[in-house]
Amino acid sequence: MPDLWLLLIPGLPLLAACWIAARLLLRWGRGDEAEYLTAYSVMGAGALSLLLIVVAAVQVVITGAAQQVLLLPWLHSGTYHADISFRLDGLSLSVAAVVALITLLVTRFSMNYLHREPGFQRFFMVLALFAAAMQLIVLAGSAWLAFVGWELAGASSYLLIAYNWQSKTATRNATRAFVTNRVGDAGFLLGLFMAFTWFHSVEWDVLLTPHSEVSSLMVGVTAVGFMLAALVKSAQFPFSAWITRALEGPTPSSTVFYGAVMVHAGIYLLLRIHPLLEQAPALQYVLLLLGVLTLLYGWLGGLVQSDIKTSLLFSTLAQTGLMLVEIALGWYTLALVHLLLHAVWRTYQFLHSPSFALHVEWQPAPLAPAWLRRWPWLRNAALQRFWLDPLADWLLVKPTQALSHETQIFDEQILDKLTGTPIHHCCISTLAEMQALQQGTLRLENSVGVGSGLFGKAMQGIAEPLEWLENRLLLQQDGGKAKQRLDKLGGYLDRIERLLTQPRYLMLLVTVTLVVIF
Repeated sequence: MPDLWLLLIPGLPLLAACWIAARLLLRWGRGDEAEYLTAYSVMGAGALSLLLIVVAAVQVVITGAAQQVLLLPWLHSGTYHADISFRLDGLSLSVAAVVALITLLVTRFSMNYLHREPGFQRFFMVLALFAAAMQLIVLAGSAWLAFVGWELAGASSYLLIAYNWQSKTATRNATRAFVTNRVGDAGFLLGLFMAFTWFHSVEWDVLLTPHSEVSSLMVGVTAVGFMLAALVKSAQFPFSAWITRALEGPTPSSTVFYGAVMVHAGIYLLLRIHPLLEQAPALQYVLLLLGVLTLLYGWLGGLVQSDIKTSLLFSTLAQTGLMLVEIALGWYTLALVHLLLHAVWRTYQFLHSPSFALHVEWQPAPLAPAWLRRWPWLRNAALQRFWLDPLADWLLVKPTQALSHETQIFDEQILDKLTGTPIHHCCISTLAEMQALQQGTLRLENSVGVGSGLFGKAMQGIAEPLEWLENRLLLQQDGGKAKQRLDKLGGYLDRIERLLTQPRYLMLLVTVTLVVIF
């Protein structure tokens, strides 16, 4: 196909990342010369990618119309289809060009900034992977291809936040950011599922065309999935807390991820799906409310920060919140121009931040405004970042941990017994008893023992009366032959019980039962 060259736009940075990874595995990336070779390979891939974007933009200008370019077929099953395609229009090409330009500048900046760092090769590998992921998100002609880029960007984000992996703080913050973004991924998957179910396609040109046969409710649910993914990725309220943890990475990674590029990925997705949002007006009101809250959160949080990078990050949140307001009001062109200009300006500010203290002659950070100091509760709330992290722990983390704990107990004490799986705490039959055992208020004393599985319980019911008979009647008179016979019978019963607790015999009995029934 003549348009396959478009795959080189994300493909060249991806090839550069793979090449660096191969050199790392073969231990070729050592010394200053290896650093220059790595950096210039990423720069070369980025420059060629930018050139191809310009060529594609010129073609679109000449033809005078947006294009949905089919590159390769992928899935066709009945009425369902999904292809590898690119959507070339003013939105995708303008954002793609700015992304390529910013990553190229950041790559050049990182050559000197990370010179002789132990993780130099690893950083440039992940940076190239991120560049490919962002181009996939922006240029994808379908939701599923955008999701591939979405996941690659999330993985590269995790790797760069945890750049100093020896630090527990860095790894903890990387994990928190990664897990939070999985909430958005769940929303993206919901959107993909609804698109396949109701539209039988995940191509943007199909999804964004009004369908009279699809109810507005289903369109709204589809839009909600994509909207959730966008809100989490761009750290909009109430998902804003995770982004401040991402500053553990080097300044160049803070620039491309959370200052200028990836933080706008959610805004770009909302601009892409705005026809869906227009079919569900209630969602536009939700976006307006969340945009205002994010704007206030970023503005107030930035007023009380004492370091430059965190101040810039809160300012970025305020600007993206304003973009969300613009989208909610239907000002899509303004939101796009705002996104492009803000990305370029924020790139300059973040790259300038390491030398900012030198330029201001080491002046201390200014105090909070006087009007804010007159409202101590509001100032404290801003200092505590409105307690979003503790609220997330209380509303999400702790209930999830408690649920997983109770699920494990249910699995061990109910499901394992029903299936005959051996368990450790054989005498525990209820969740209350398990909790009492863990607290040390319950002791396990049983001479017969407790059988596991349905047949084990039946054997236990037989063994307990026999034990009573043996202890109360026979053993008092030294037993004799009756005792010997009962011991032998008990041995047989124990052997049967052990056999019946084996999964293979249990499945055999279930199979025989089904055969008899049917």
